[in-house]
Amino acid sequence: MLAEHFLRSVSLKESAPVAGGQYPFSIAPIRNLGTLEFHPRVTFLVGDNGMGKSTLLEAIAVAAGLNAEGGSRNFNFASRATHSPLHEHVRVVRGVRRPTDDFFLRAESLYNAASYIDDLEREWPGLLSSYGGDSLHEQSHGESFWALLESRFRGNGLYFLDEPEAALSPNRQLAALARMHQLVRARSQFIIATHSPILMAYPDAHIYLLNPDGIRRVAYQDTEHYQVTRNFLNHVEDSVAELLSDEEVE
Repeated sequence: MLAEHFLRSVSLKESAPVAGGQYPFSIAPIRNLGTLEFHPRVTFLVGDNGMGKSTLLEAIAVAAGLNAEGGSRNFNFASRATHSPLHEHVRVVRGVRRPTDDFFLRAESLYNAASYIDDLEREWPGLLSSYGGDSLHEQSHGESFWALLESRFRGNGLYFLDEPEAALSPNRQLAALARMHQLVRARSQFIIATHSPILMAYPDAHIYLLNPDGIRRVAYQDTEHYQVTRNFLNHVEDSVAELLSDEEVE
């Protein structure tokens, strides 16, 4: 059976202080959030750097009850307060079902999450079996990401991924796409911030583009990620020659 909604939508509360230009409302897509409807299976947040993808994903995850630096709702650690206050100003609409598993996977704080998992293992020996059997610190960045996807994510879950491609090779991104589908078929829901045209190729996903004009839903083939990658691969020599041209621009 395919996934049903755990989360249906996110929107700004009427009391959100959008005026005044204070972070994170200085970011146009955040200020003009409106209401985002989530796909019951996979939703992508895409856009250029600085458009608030990770900030929005973090706010949704925290509003859903997960730890700001990553992990599940049972993780309770903080190396330092770096998350924005946006979670206080968003309204998340839940579906009827409740997940039996959840996880917020973010590249920038995986080290801290791995340390917390090691601490838990010392208190409850055997816990690492849920993370592939070895400390995430004893694996490469990509291996630790993959261990979480393959061993920790159990299905019937709500999963937030923040730029997972940062740790994954192209082959592993393809494998991650297949693993996501296995979990979707096990009634899971994903919300993912990404730059990866491989990951965002997941069929029928909602893709939201965050740009200076706000947020809008786009088709996969209309994303800059797809178009730039396709054009580059179809014209590698010409693209590289143009990029590396020594001609002076008048």
